[in-house]
Amino acid sequence: MEARASNDFIVELRRWRERRRVSKNALGRMVDYEPSYISKVESGAEKPSSTFVERVDEALRAGGALRRAFAAVTQQPSVLTVQPALEAGSTDADSAGGEGAADGAIIVERDRAQLHFDGLNYTATITRHIRNQGDQPINRHLIRISVDRFPGNTERSDQFYRATPLLWEELDLRVRCGPDEMKWEVLSDRDAIKEIWLRFESEDARFPLYPGEMAVIEYSYKVPASKWGPWFQRAIRLPTERLEVQLSFPARLAPAVWGIETSTSRMAPFQTAIDRRIIGDTIQFDWSTANPPLHARFRLEWRFQLDSEVGAVETPLGGHDRSVQGSSVDIMRSIGIVQEGDDILTRPAKPFVLPDEIEDARRVLAELASATERVLHRHSFVTGMGIAAPQIGIDRAVAIVRTPGQEAISLINPRIVETSPDDDDQYEGCLSFFDVRGIVRRPLSITVEHFDLYANRLITVFERGIARLVGHEIDHLHGILYRQRMPEGATPIPTTEDQI
Repeated sequence: MEARASNDFIVELRRWRERRRVSKNALGRMVDYEPSYISKVESGAEKPSSTFVERVDEALRAGGALRRAFAAVTQQPSVLTVQPALEAGSTDADSAGGEGAADGAIIVERDRAQLHFDGLNYTATITRHIRNQGDQPINRHLIRISVDRFPGNTERSDQFYRATPLLWEELDLRVRCGPDEMKWEVLSDRDAIKEIWLRFESEDARFPLYPGEMAVIEYSYKVPASKWGPWFQRAIRLPTERLEVQLSFPARLAPAVWGIETSTSRMAPFQTAIDRRIIGDTIQFDWSTANPPLHARFRLEWRFQLDSEVGAVETPLGGHDRSVQGSSVDIMRSIGIVQEGDDILTRPAKPFVLPDEIEDARRVLAELASATERVLHRHSFVTGMGIAAPQIGIDRAVAIVRTPGQEAISLINPRIVETSPDDDDQYEGCLSFFDVRGIVRRPLSITVEHFDLYANRLITVFERGIARLVGHEIDHLHGILYRQRMPEGATPIPTTEDQI
């Protein structure tokens, strides 16, 4: 029992570090402990001291969650004397809307998110049916509003929001608990991220959420299209019985919507379909799931295929690309695939330092999964396909391979450590120069060292077609294009769409 509780504390500590984007080194400086001590605690080699737990709970603003998890380890009553806080908000710093982490006293019976785009502004409305299953009253609820105009390009987004920050005036935040308006106060005010405490009180009364009671909290906010990226993500930080998402767009934009589920163990398209309905001049997309797993993230993305007023194809980042004429290269470029000639394709990618950069790795994996879905909306690949981070403009050592059976293989910091003596010659294509194919000799089997998000070393053997796909993507991470693998004197041959 104690081992399980200890593991629960480790999970909570990792989760709050990731949530606050604090590395072990940074946390060590904040709480005056050596980073090696934190590493030992997170690996289970060292049992945390009560002083450490107190300091880290305060430093990470965990609202007592870490102290309660530690109390379970020691089998002692919780020493928490402050009132527990419920935190809810956007999933990540790179998402537009969603829900965040909260203390373990809360059960979410229904979580419903609605996002409406009128052509100028996005309006998000979040409705949560919550129940206090703890033994103390809850007096406040933390929400987090976070936007990213250019997901996957942190530097560009940072520059953009420094010049044009998200303003309180344009948010027009409105909050209610049942029929009552809720007071709120600012916890954090940054260019693209706002954290707000919603208080269970109004001008006339206080109404804490007592143990066993239920409440419906609803909050809404508005963000101009110029400051919102084309995605909406929800994270499961609390036990949740039902998650629902609704997106609505002007029909004239001909929106296409798809979804990706990510967790520490899987990355795949939604397991249930997204319903599409035409309601007057609006196209509405509805998706829901029951009992989603803790720590999973559900990300919906969209692309506006046609704007009847301007007659342009819209790029994944929301701008109009008038150069798209239908060639395979132009189409790949229009959906965010870097094309040959860009320097990023010819230099080695930067490895992740794990687990310190776990949140960065998760974001890049989500970007790759999204790019994969965009490509598969354009083409089908009988023999599977892959994509590496440099191919979407991100200089990090991670790639995704989709097998013919649609299994997604994530490769973080991969390295080929052994190859078979047998090899063969096959034609290969590349999303970064999609109009040609070239003959390439590769081993029939490769052994690859790679890592999971928590820096655990993995060794995987890939064979035949999958080995070729994996080898191709690892080459990308070393700045090698398949042209360099072709026999001397051989040249790529033109291909047509039906040959791909």
